[in-house]
Amino acid sequence: MTDDAVYLDVSQENGRDFIMRGIAGPITMLNLLRFKPIADYSQTPELKPDAEYTGKEAFDLYIAHTLPFLEDSGGELLFYGDGGHWLIGPAGEGWDAAMLIRQASVESFMAWNSNTAYLAGIGHRTAAIRDSRILPLVENLDNRKK
Repeated sequence: MTDDAVYLDVSQENGRDFIMRGIAGPITMLNLLRFKPIADYSQTPELKPDAEYTGKEAFDLYIAHTLPFLEDSGGELLFYGDGGHWLIGPAGEGWDAAMLIRQASVESFMAWNSNTAYLAGIGHRTAAIRDSRILPLVENLDNRKK
């Protein structure tokens, strides 16, 4: 079974399910990203750089804009790096980049994600991303070695 759908934004159903999980404490978001070859600023021309940018370059603008708001909300960027093809997974499928974002709580994540000043720069992400996945992760402390 193949899924040719593109995922750029949270659906109402997935957002509801995320909140209904009732996650208490820290949460880490695993982001998998595919970039557009050339960033498309047609939805946010006011953010368009003077020169043509690749999707990755536009996403780097998004990261630079986002980090202060993320950190002010108690979040942190744990990892951002190049992706590639799966070691275990569908042959030929890959992701351009992977990112781990940690937040103190679902509430702090929601506050950051609805911050008006942060949202003013989200057009860089929209211009950059061809497809994405975000998986909320909750640490299982019961399985940690003592």
